[in-house]
Amino acid sequence: MPSTNSISEATDIIQNNLDYTLFSWSKQKGILPIAVKNAEGVYLYDYDGKRYLDFSSGLMNVNIGHGDQRVTNAVVKQMQEVSYVTPSCATKVRGDLGKKLASISPKGLNKTLFTVCGATAIENAIKLARLYTGRHKIITKYRAFHGASYGAMTAGGDPRKLPADSQQAPNFVHVEDPFCYRCPFGQSFGSCEYECASHVERVVQFEGPENVAAILIEGESGSSGCIKYPPDYFKKIRAICDKYGILLIADEVMSGFGRTGKWFGVDNHDVIPDMIATAKGLTAGYIPFGALIVSDKIAAAYDDKPLMLGLTYSAHAVGCAAALEVLNIYEEEGMIENAAKMGEYVNEQVEKLKQKHPSIGDFRNTGLLGCIELVKNRKTKEPMAPFNAKPNEMEVMNKVAAKIKELGMYTFVRWNYIFIAPPLIITKDQINDGLAIISEAIAIADQYCE
Repeated sequence: MPSTNSISEATDIIQNNLDYTLFSWSKQKGILPIAVKNAEGVYLYDYDGKRYLDFSSGLMNVNIGHGDQRVTNAVVKQMQEVSYVTPSCATKVRGDLGKKLASISPKGLNKTLFTVCGATAIENAIKLARLYTGRHKIITKYRAFHGASYGAMTAGGDPRKLPADSQQAPNFVHVEDPFCYRCPFGQSFGSCEYECASHVERVVQFEGPENVAAILIEGESGSSGCIKYPPDYFKKIRAICDKYGILLIADEVMSGFGRTGKWFGVDNHDVIPDMIATAKGLTAGYIPFGALIVSDKIAAAYDDKPLMLGLTYSAHAVGCAAALEVLNIYEEEGMIENAAKMGEYVNEQVEKLKQKHPSIGDFRNTGLLGCIELVKNRKTKEPMAPFNAKPNEMEVMNKVAAKIKELGMYTFVRWNYIFIAPPLIITKDQINDGLAIISEAIAIADQYCE
């Protein structure tokens, strides 16, 4: 039993958070966040001593697991030498990190602009695409999230942007996703003619190819529902870009650094983009940090003219130290290989859950970036909660999410999606524990199936 003192401390902590801070994407009254005291490996612990299995790696960023003191030591060591110098100065750790990223990035991407997060990586990718090409339009997908700053928010199609939509950034054009489970073109995979790709080319033609600077696409879909690209789709988008002189920007903020069983999501598609915008797994969430990795051709264009991009905290030495250590940990521990292996195991086990739970309509996963989609009817595919569901449409999924939390799991539940994206150190036994919790929660949804 937790002591009275621990309960009192947890209550005070939560109340101070509610009274003096604001919570993202949430109403501010009536919420009850977990008061996390410490975290280790794949687990979070609250002040009552309750353990939560972190099945979404925080926000799909704590890839190496919680509490790895190797990162702490690397950060402390760097701070003992120098914490901050202006981006116009050079540091050893900055060069070492840049060199390391060049060694793991797709061929021909060897230079990096360091940013402070994923959104700033995306913002600078958009700016650079426009500066480099002299064009202004950016083509992106409706079911994508690229960040919460104005440019990145407009680039995405995530409905969280809609309340601020009147002030959206100009010259973004959205296209439909290659969502095979819910094909917007009414096709069936295997007999379709990739209308999802030809649709993108038609939009390019409608908008004027001479106006389109870049196509921005996630390396692998994340918070929009882990929508898997059909085979060769990414190559078709690359071909469209090459045909019209358009840059291809891969958003690898969520899908980068082992999350999909490869260094980058694009590595699963044998495609080389012109830029990679990334963050999250770069430091595994231990310190906010981001990166924009660019092709040698783009970088060379600024050998003799100024690159008009900059951030006060670009190439922050402490962030560089955290990132360099995290990259070493991925390799030393074989985490990327483990992500691929455990991803296959998750696929096998969820297939078994499908036989048990009629509410599981689809499961989409690459490596350890996946989500279960719950439906009321497998034949009609009516979702358990619709896209951009209103509060009154979330009754069933709220019950599912509450049960998951009650049973000792922290994971991302959104609309009719339950995400499975644990740290890359996850074991089979821990996956079994997690899926057992999810199975018990999904039993609630089963009662609402037609």
